[in-house]
Amino acid sequence: MKEVSIGLIGFGTVGAGVVKILQENRDVIEARIGFPLTLRRIADLDISSDRGISIDRSLLTTDSNEILEDPLIDIVVELIGGYEPAKTIILKAIDRGKQVVTANKALLADCGAEILGRAKRSGVDVAFEASVAGGIPILRSLREGLLANRFEKVLAILNGTCNFILTAMNENPGIPFQETLREAQSLGYAEADPSLDIDGTDTAHKLVLVLGLTHGIRAWTKDIYVEGIRAIDSFDVFMAREFSYKLKLLAVIIDHGKQVEARVHPTMLPENHLLANVDGVFNGIFLRGDMVGDQLFYGRGAGMEPTASAVVGDIVETARNIIRGGTGSLPPLGYPEIWNSDVSIMNMEQIVTNYYLRVQALDQPGVLSKIAGIMAEHCISIHSVVQKKRRISGAVPVVFLTHLAREADIQEACRKIGALDVVEDRPTIVRIEDETLA
Repeated sequence: MKEVSIGLIGFGTVGAGVVKILQENRDVIEARIGFPLTLRRIADLDISSDRGISIDRSLLTTDSNEILEDPLIDIVVELIGGYEPAKTIILKAIDRGKQVVTANKALLADCGAEILGRAKRSGVDVAFEASVAGGIPILRSLREGLLANRFEKVLAILNGTCNFILTAMNENPGIPFQETLREAQSLGYAEADPSLDIDGTDTAHKLVLVLGLTHGIRAWTKDIYVEGIRAIDSFDVFMAREFSYKLKLLAVIIDHGKQVEARVHPTMLPENHLLANVDGVFNGIFLRGDMVGDQLFYGRGAGMEPTASAVVGDIVETARNIIRGGTGSLPPLGYPEIWNSDVSIMNMEQIVTNYYLRVQALDQPGVLSKIAGIMAEHCISIHSVVQKKRRISGAVPVVFLTHLAREADIQEACRKIGALDVVEDRPTIVRIEDETLA
């Protein structure tokens, strides 16, 4: 019986999970695909640490070239992450005619055109289901099961670290962001340097890949408006609850025909929205297709087993193609390589949505009328206003919810409001996704 041989580069958390699945579920996998998968070599700079799994140590090497140059290895699995040496390793594997499986969302988001183009010219596959939402098969669903749909809206929670922090702040009113971040780090949900997660960059990388599948747009991370959660105050989380909202870091795609909104930022969602109860380290993707209507994909977006499950799924799909004697019949981003989308990403200043504004204002007569006057000058209609007596520094917070307004108008109004002598600092802005306000 023909077997397919695998070389694994990167033996960290996810790599160990891949080995675990290939060992523990070997019989299940082989029964379903009809041939064995053989793990032939594992490369990592650290081959001495205990990963908690039993492994034949003769498989281990610190030299990735032993995998890249081995003619018996069919599939190279890259799980080291980052840009280099991951990019060089993947391109070498492609040039040597090896199929590639990766979970490297950052590399694919910023260098995907080069890598996928090289793979097509070399006649090999690059599979990357695990790069978005861990064990949730969202890329495969968009590429195959839902391909007959026009996607009107996608709202997605794609970073478990941020979702854990915002969930904890919601469940424990008054606990500040930094304290919640430290808790996430102590539990292993946040890195020692959490910047990629809490600044929204990780979510933006994933959004770029989803955007390619939903709209055929070849975008880069720099094309996406990105705002993280560092500035979220516990008072804003408290006020979200007062308005029956929950705060989430969302990746947002909204279709406008020839233009599409693509943005990442903290967002208030109604408590009854399908995504609102995706809490903790879980991920969720809400999408609206013109044929299927509203759908929700939910599950663990990170961790050893969920992400490794997606990696093994890609290994199996690639192995089946090898046994059939060809590469995958589906383009990796769902559109032919020759496709040039005529849809562009909307300038952030032009988007129209609802807003939460928190203004730190002196508790004096006439202050509200000054603020409201500036908002009226910029065509911003106020839905509701709440003034809390809780004093922050020398001012009290005044909270506004707006009807639909244009981003450029909101930003200019906030600039002017922040310049008032009765206001401390520029107002805090949080965007709202609430169709009932529209």
